[in-house]
Amino acid sequence: MDRLDHLLTTAEPLLTRVDQVLSATGAPAGHDVWPQLRRVRLLPGDAARAVAALHPAAVAETVPELRVQAQACADTADALPLAATWTGDAAEAYESARRRTAEQLNLGPESLSRRMTATADLADALSGWMTRTRAGLAGTLAGVLTSAEALTLVAGAGFPRPEETRAAADVAAVLLRSVGDSYDQAEELLDDAQALN
Repeated sequence: MDRLDHLLTTAEPLLTRVDQVLSATGAPAGHDVWPQLRRVRLLPGDAARAVAALHPAAVAETVPELRVQAQACADTADALPLAATWTGDAAEAYESARRRTAEQLNLGPESLSRRMTATADLADALSGWMTRTRAGLAGTLAGVLTSAEALTLVAGAGFPRPEETRAAADVAAVLLRSVGDSYDQAEELLDDAQALN
């Protein structure tokens, strides 16, 4: 468990209340939360739980094995023997097949080795992104938990009063902006990885 897991447990009543207030009354017209809601398309509690569901360690564990497999492809390509001691049609056919196999394994731009290396690089970058996203949301959540808006919301019950509606919108805008900014960074990572398609 990291800081986000601990904070999310503490913040659950607040997040639930924010989601309830927004669902019951919406947010004030023209409030900063509206563009964030359209951007993230989740209520703050659901957005926070989605970030909490990211598991960077599970992704990071795949990186070393991918790198080992990429190296194995390169080593296999390098180890393919030349047809040095024989000639003729069979030798030419073998040499042609050997070059194609070496290219598929390591030499070509679409080779298995290069694609595995690129996949490992992407997994490494995504793991780092997940870690930063979780830490960023934890910091934002810590700030929200100590805010006057949180006190207003936690003290409230029943149908929301106008000050609760404003407080919920303020809290939601901050949380959703944090999540939205992080997810924009993930889209950039995935755009950079289009070559893997």
